[in-house]
Amino acid sequence: MKLLAIAAAAATLISALITISLWFPQTNPDTEKLSPYECGFDPLGTARLPFSMRFFLVAILFLLFDLEIALLLPTPWACGSAAPTMTLLYATTLITLLALGLAYEWAQGGLDWAEYGG
Repeated sequence: MKLLAIAAAAATLISALITISLWFPQTNPDTEKLSPYECGFDPLGTARLPFSMRFFLVAILFLLFDLEIALLLPTPWACGSAAPTMTLLYATTLITLLALGLAYEWAQGGLDWAEYGG
């Protein structure tokens, strides 16, 4: 009896999904949608195109500051101390080091978009 109820529920769900899918409009992909896209490069052209330094620097900076979240979130558990002041001190130290790195990168011109052309 229980198996019959499960089969009936599955059949009802399948029928509902098929009915709903018939209401959605059909998509007609054009050549632009069917063409592959690889990070702004033409995948069918030559592989010896110059790499965009702007893209590289932004990607590296994103990864660097994205790791900040990965390091900050587990800080209270990694410290293992019951004192919240030590955890706050560690987190503030980490944020300060990252802010100094960002200020250095900014001062060196690593964030100037116009410098790299394009």
